[in-house]
Amino acid sequence: MELRLVHIYYPENKSNELQNILEQHQNLDQRYQKLNGDWLQMQILMPENEIEKLTDELTQSFADVKGFRVNILNVAATIPRPEPPEKENNAVQPEPGPEPVKKPAPRISREELYSGISSATEISRNFIVLLGLSSIVAALGLQQNNLVIIIGAMVIAPMLGPNIALALATTLGDADLARRALKASGVALAVVLVFSLLLGFVLDVNPNTPEVVSRTQVNIQDIVIALASGSAGALAFTTSLSAALVGVMVSVAILPPLVTFGMLSGRLLWHPALGALLLFAINIVALNLAAVGTFIFQGIRPAKWWEAEKAKKATRIAVVSWLLLLIILAVLIVLSQK
Repeated sequence: MELRLVHIYYPENKSNELQNILEQHQNLDQRYQKLNGDWLQMQILMPENEIEKLTDELTQSFADVKGFRVNILNVAATIPRPEPPEKENNAVQPEPGPEPVKKPAPRISREELYSGISSATEISRNFIVLLGLSSIVAALGLQQNNLVIIIGAMVIAPMLGPNIALALATTLGDADLARRALKASGVALAVVLVFSLLLGFVLDVNPNTPEVVSRTQVNIQDIVIALASGSAGALAFTTSLSAALVGVMVSVAILPPLVTFGMLSGRLLWHPALGALLLFAINIVALNLAAVGTFIFQGIRPAKWWEAEKAKKATRIAVVSWLLLLIILAVLIVLSQK
């Protein structure tokens, strides 16, 4: 059971209101201490799956209280160990009635998810350097027809964050996060294209080598791979999966086709270059469509009802747009094969 330590800073005259909220949530331990003036700090140890409901209620009740703050910390271990939840094997069977509402799959809270993904849209010097290095490594791997080198490029390519951030922004209807995600994706695209075009001028690229051909001849199976990559990327952020390992899978779907397109364009080999560009476009569309679907399936939505309505509309428009693009690209695949 994943645990979180929640620090709540609140004025003393709100103690009863806070306690009423906490009574509605499962927790393993809670303690408070007196701060300067009439302020208190409450420390609560509670399961990960209780965090989002708690923070939503706290935001609704205390958002207008100046100085109120909630900090959420990961807990690596605690002593004594928490007891696992008891299984009600001998419980009395409930009377027939309406089907109970299914709970969403276990995941971290919306605020933790937003914080982790938002930081992945920052355009830093390291971000650009890693993109440049991964482009060089991928280009050399393609030129030498060496799959091991290409996979090495995937390990260092920071391609997961901006794409998943765009999917989360679509799900939450967050225009600011969407702008930052698009900006980071645009910078990544520009850096990779510049490096691969330059390397295309310098390196002798054979368009008939297997590793290049596999990125220029597109088929329907590539759509399935991209959909799986997008769903895995979203799950990596919302659960305890390794984002680094899943990031390799996402980079495999994005970086090699883009580098192949740049290198072949640099050699003026337009026909195979267009095949690589088609594969890149399919992967981007399918990744975002699958990530949005995964976020929706896990019950990720804004806390406030008026934001939820706006997000629902934005999500509907985005999903329809991605689906139409995917259908168009699938038709292009069929036509290219004929």
